[in-house]
Amino acid sequence: MPFVLEQLSVRLGDRDVLAALSFAIAPKERVVLLGINGCGKTTLLKLLDGLLPPAGGILRYDGRALDGLALGEPAFRRRFRSEVVFLFQNVDAMLFNPTVADEIAFGPRQLGCTDVEARVEQYAKLFDVDAWLKRPPFELSGGEKKRVALAALLAIEPKVLLLDEPTAGLDPASSARFVDFLDHREDLTVIASTHNLSMVAELGSRVLLLPPRPSALLYDGPPESLLDNQELLVSSGLAHRHEHHHQGAAHAHFHVHDGD
Repeated sequence: MPFVLEQLSVRLGDRDVLAALSFAIAPKERVVLLGINGCGKTTLLKLLDGLLPPAGGILRYDGRALDGLALGEPAFRRRFRSEVVFLFQNVDAMLFNPTVADEIAFGPRQLGCTDVEARVEQYAKLFDVDAWLKRPPFELSGGEKKRVALAALLAIEPKVLLLDEPTAGLDPASSARFVDFLDHREDLTVIASTHNLSMVAELGSRVLLLPPRPSALLYDGPPESLLDNQELLVSSGLAHRHEHHHQGAAHAHFHVHDGD
């Protein structure tokens, strides 16, 4: 199992952000972290990327406790960083090289790959950024930056993709291309966060629904069953109920929050 969590909790400052989380993710699984903004989706992804320590409980990657001790070992850290990559929601935090080509080459160079130029060419073409290889990333639009960041992550040729709101800021064509790319890469384990219900079925075959306040998962299962469960969507904060009375009978209508 790439990841196993047992009764995991996370605190940021004096605030509990996640609590009592238990689940396992199998190799090559497609998992969507769903929940309202502020429920801890980004925090959970940072935890899985080894950027935050758990306050309590157990987190394992490939059977090994993912903690400061493991990440302090050069061999484990190198392996983990070559296998697990994280796409931030704000990709500006990820882009710091002078050109797009240097950005895509950065990860493979750090890992000592011998085919850096070939990877730059392959992944620049895949994400349609090959016309900008000599340009500074900061000159690009938000959607273009996201495509460069994705090319840079995939050039590492990881096993696990952690994606924070991956289609936010992408135009429909780029978003469709990205989903299509994921569909064709069945070798990857993908864990993607979203608060956009319309993207859930496209991003994964299993949904983990986080509650509005720290507690155990509200749901763990296929997207279809969740999207049909209006009561659960209401309790998660992703939809709300409108009651109106007509000829003595109460009728409930549900409104889905699609976006912030």
